[in-house]
Amino acid sequence: MNTSAAERLFPLRTAPPLLSLCNFSSKHKPNIMDVFLMIRRHKSTIFTDAKESTTVYELKRIVEGILKRAPEDQRLYKDDVLLNDSQTLGNCGFTNQTARPQAPATVGLAFRSGEDSFEPLRIESFSTPPELPDVMKPQDSGSNTNEQAVQ
Repeated sequence: MNTSAAERLFPLRTAPPLLSLCNFSSKHKPNIMDVFLMIRRHKSTIFTDAKESTTVYELKRIVEGILKRAPEDQRLYKDDVLLNDSQTLGNCGFTNQTARPQAPATVGLAFRSGEDSFEPLRIESFSTPPELPDVMKPQDSGSNTNEQAVQ
């Protein structure tokens, strides 16, 4: 069997199946019970996902991992209503219908400000984007100069 120098230096190998290269786990597959959340405080926003069965306390642990503030020093709110640590997100009204990837639900976050007091819940509004430049605005479809008749 004659092999060229290139084949000896760079032998051809068969690639493993694509699925074995990609480590797909159940966490990466969309699940009907997933909820998508925006946790907001002042001008800060955290995007995260969780299960409907996740408790409010477990969500606080997620925040703790990001912001390094203990769950005991956090308060989470839905529509200005304080959430109970033992409730599940589903029981609080966060479902796969109300907290979708393209429209995540908002959770307010406030931190402990003193020994026995918490800061008031404050969420800054998002800024308004600038107006689109003329070249990016939709064109009027009244002009047919570039269109050809299809027969």
